[in-house]
Amino acid sequence: MYKQFGDPFRHEPRTKSTTLAQLCIIRTRADPDDIEAFFCEAQKFHLNGVSQPFFENWVLSKPSHFFTPKTLHHIHREFYDHDVKWLVCAVGDTELDFRFSVLQPITGFRHFHSGISRLKQVTGHAQRDIQRSIIAVSADAAPSAVITAIRALMDFRYLVQSLWIDNHDLERISAVLDEFHANKDAIIAGGFRRGQHGGVIDNWYILKIELMQSIVPSIRNSGVIMQWTADTTEHAHITEIKDPACSSNNNNYDSQICHHLDRADKCRRFKLATSLLDNMSSSKQQIVQVMVMLLMMTLISMSTTIMTSQQSFL
Repeated sequence: MYKQFGDPFRHEPRTKSTTLAQLCIIRTRADPDDIEAFFCEAQKFHLNGVSQPFFENWVLSKPSHFFTPKTLHHIHREFYDHDVKWLVCAVGDTELDFRFSVLQPITGFRHFHSGISRLKQVTGHAQRDIQRSIIAVSADAAPSAVITAIRALMDFRYLVQSLWIDNHDLERISAVLDEFHANKDAIIAGGFRRGQHGGVIDNWYILKIELMQSIVPSIRNSGVIMQWTADTTEHAHITEIKDPACSSNNNNYDSQICHHLDRADKCRRFKLATSLLDNMSSSKQQIVQVMVMLLMMTLISMSTTIMTSQQSFL
C-alpha cells in the first residue's frame, strides 16, 4: 500500500464496512484481550489494533467523511519534515542559513538569526514564519523544477487554509497539487530527498503526500478545514501544562500544576470581584466587601498551604 503514496490521484478510501469486516477476521485469529497478538494481526490489515471502533454502531457513518484533515500535522508538519529538508539539500544548509540570517527583521514575525537548518522543537508558529520566506530565499539557488514543485505545495498549503472556498477555489487547489506531481521527479533526480543519516531516497513513500489527495473531497463533504482546526486545544497544552510546570521545582508535577492552576483561578475571581466592586453603588459595596474579605482570607489560607507544601518538596 505504501508504494502508492506518490501517485498523482486519490486511491479508494477505507470504508466502514471494510474495516469492520477485517476486524471480524482478526478476532478469529487473535483474542482482543491479548493486546500484543491482536495488534500483530491488525498490522497485517494496516489497522491500529482497536478491536471496537467508536463508529461501529453509527448508522450510515463514513470515517473518510467525518475524519477531517488536521492543519498542524497534515499541512505544516509536512512542510517542515519534507519541503524544508529538500531545499536544505538543494541550496545547502550553510547558504540557506545565511540567507535567512540576513533577512530584514519584521515586527510580529520570528527572525532566524542562525538560520533554519539546525532548529529544534519547531512550533507551528515558527513553521508558518519559515513558509513566508523560504521560496523567495531559495529561488535562484535551486533547480527551477524543484522550486516549481515546492512552490506548488506552498500554494496548495495557503489555498486549503482559506476561510471561504468555492468550486473555483477547489479547482485551483487540485491544479496546484497536479503541478507538484508533474515536477516532483526533479527532487528525486537531484538526490534532494534523503533520510535521517543522509542516504538518498528514491521513492515517494510519504503518507502526508497521499493525504493531500483527500483534502478537496473533505472540503466538499465537511466544509473548509480551518473550522476543524485543533490549534486552540494544542495551545492549551502550553498554558495549562507547560507554563505551570515552569513554576514548579521539577518534582511532583501533577500536584504542583494543580496548585498553580487553582491559585491562578482564585486570582482571576478576586480580580473580577474587585472590578465589580469599583462599579457598584455604596449600598451594594458593603455586601461585596464582605465577599471580598472572605475571598482574601481564602487566598491567605491557600498561600500558606502552598508555601508549606513547597518547603516539604525542598
